[in-house]
Amino acid sequence: MGLLAVLVIFSVIARYFFSYSWKELSEFNVTLFAFTTFWGMGINVLKNEHVIIDIVYDRVPPAIKRWLSVANYLIVLAVDLVFTKQGFSYVGVAGKQISQGMEIPMKYMYGIMPMAGIICAVCIVIKIIEFITADLSYFAPKNQVLTKETP
Repeated sequence: MGLLAVLVIFSVIARYFFSYSWKELSEFNVTLFAFTTFWGMGINVLKNEHVIIDIVYDRVPPAIKRWLSVANYLIVLAVDLVFTKQGFSYVGVAGKQISQGMEIPMKYMYGIMPMAGIICAVCIVIKIIEFITADLSYFAPKNQVLTKETP
């Protein structure tokens, strides 16, 4: 992200102060932005930073939270697999073109989508395994720890 910020700032300064537009750099910036965005899908899954409607999730017991989380990730996995399949289809059609700026086949740029989908799918499977094998205290509210009561 730091590299992207520096390159965008450089590109803007070159364009507005020196009237110089570098089409290769602009295209590289767009590609780098797409890569960081799609790469973020897997990272968000691993860090539990994705969107969840927690008004219901927070009100159920930890044992149910486990299976709600697994069901949620199975749905996310299904959507991700559709995204990945469509990404491969798109690369097959549009990837034959040559980019105007860097003059490389577009399959290298569009290939970011299905590759990120595969990475995200692996991250989702990791989270599903983590949820299935986790102790119930993992699903307890952050300010409450589950303890076994002795009779």
